[in-house]
Amino acid sequence: MRPIEDRGLTAASQKPSPGRPRRLPAVAVAWIRAALVAVAVIVADQLSKRAVEHSIVRGEERKLLPGIQLVNTRNRGVAFGFLPGSHVAVTILIAVALLALLAYFARNAEKRFIWLPTGMLLGGAIGNIVDRLKDGAVTDFIKLPLGWPPFNLADSSITLGIVILFLLIDHLRRLEP
Repeated sequence: MRPIEDRGLTAASQKPSPGRPRRLPAVAVAWIRAALVAVAVIVADQLSKRAVEHSIVRGEERKLLPGIQLVNTRNRGVAFGFLPGSHVAVTILIAVALLALLAYFARNAEKRFIWLPTGMLLGGAIGNIVDRLKDGAVTDFIKLPLGWPPFNLADSSITLGIVILFLLIDHLRRLEP
């Protein structure tokens, strides 16, 4: 049998054999990874909130670690109680932020690790949206000292997602000539 080059074919022009799976484009892989992170955050967030709701009476506090308490509170605002009671403003703010995030991700999905903070931010936002739709408020349960407002895993994911996103953007800018 003649070598591939003799038959006018190159390795790049060969079609994959039926037994070999095709590789997904990097952008598709990034979207899948972001979706998986988002689902993991949503599941962890919802499970933790249900566990708190079933084990701690609303308003009760339980010591978890030195300086950290578990509580069962409701938050009608956005992260850490910002904009309380303003459902229309909260909904508009969340929608605009998510649209901006998705637009940025769509334009930069091929960038390394950008899927991680995107998934964290989407998962955190959706986790809290589920609570708002179901209960009209978000369940918060982690209370730190010094008057810090209670928060939940979705809030933590959003906060860490923002920090990681800004660090990645800064790192990527430094790499550009």
